Amino acid sequence: MNLSAGNQKMTTGVEQTAAIIVGAGPAGLSTAASFHQLSIPYTLLEREDCVASLFNKKSFDRFHLHLPKRFCQLAHMPFPAKFPTFVPRIDLLKYLDDYASRFDIKPKFGNLVKHAKYDEDRKMWRVETKMIGGDRSVAEEVRCYEGRYLVVATGENTEPFVPEVDGLSGFKGEVIHSTEYKSGKKYENKNVLVVGSGNSGMEIAHDLSEYGAKTSIIVRSPIHIISKWSVTIGLLLLKIWSLRFVDSLLVWSSKLMYGDITKYGMQRPKEGPFFIKVRDNKYPVIDMGAFKNIKSGKIQVLPALKSIKDGDEVVFENGKCYQFDAIIFATGFRRSTQLWLEGNDCFLNKDGTPKPMYPNHWKGENGFYCAGLAGTGLIGAAMDAQKIAQDICNQISK
Repeated sequence: MNLSAGNQKMTTGVEQTAAIIVGAGPAGLSTAASFHQLSIPYTLLEREDCVASLFNKKSFDRFHLHLPKRFCQLAHMPFPAKFPTFVPRIDLLKYLDDYASRFDIKPKFGNLVKHAKYDEDRKMWRVETKMIGGDRSVAEEVRCYEGRYLVVATGENTEPFVPEVDGLSGFKGEVIHSTEYKSGKKYENKNVLVVGSGNSGMEIAHDLSEYGAKTSIIVRSPIHIISKWSVTIGLLLLKIWSLRFVDSLLVWSSKLMYGDITKYGMQRPKEGPFFIKVRDNKYPVIDMGAFKNIKSGKIQVLPALKSIKDGDEVVFENGKCYQFDAIIFATGFRRSTQLWLEGNDCFLNKDGTPKPMYPNHWKGENGFYCAGLAGTGLIGAAMDAQKIAQDICNQISK
């Protein structure tokens, strides 16, 4: 143990294992379960105090998985048959807790990774973490872990992102990120603006409008709106038909179901929904009820936000101004892997995504792996985890 009074840091002894997993979200859980199945020793590091914190702490009450459960299950354990096709948050949390118990997954909570580097001489990864939570008034505790293999499983949704907006700091009302939103109940009769028209933004707008909020949503770019059953059929058809043909069917069914969306201030992209998902990692909007409220006028669609003036007046690119009591930013996340991972510039892009394209995205050099970073959803993360575990098992068995 090393205690430095100058910077109030206390470093504990080094803990060694075969593999280190960073992140106890769905990707990390799938990886841990896959290691468990193959008897690979591992340490699972998690900065929060629970597994899958995005769903446990940062999802709203009405949240459901956007895809059918067969496309969202983790490795080695399907969802229970009694669960609905589109799993609600409460059932998802039960599944994740049961999953951790079944595979004896015990993350080391409160470990915020600050630095990870490969030691060429010792052929080992060294990971340093800062303990967070609890009483840290005396010293900042730093823990060290070493392993032959490192798996980055921090997911696509790491650090909430709020764009810079001229005048936002002077806004008199409430400003939150979508991760802080729980329910529209407290916003009844209030003017609320949702910034961001992805699935989270649309669902939050729907939730707000159902609770009687005077809801507006910014739809800045062209979007595909498809029904949850259409996307289910589309995913199944991709196994036998080309992406281009399936995209044409989805666009046709969307036009048939939702009609001319330009009447409501929205436009469809020229490219198909699955093509855009593959190219840009951008999901189509899977309608959970928001479109009905847009069509009825319960949700107002607005163009891009330009600035905020006089404390509560929001100016839009079309020159119009509206007053709001609250602004909710459903503007996504940024990844933080590049801030602490040293020496893998050849494998990860600056935004934390893998440089190799699918399906070669999961394995780097020197025992480096990543699970769930390729934009292939929960089932893709489960597939990554199983490939990683098998690859490591093959190396250990030699």
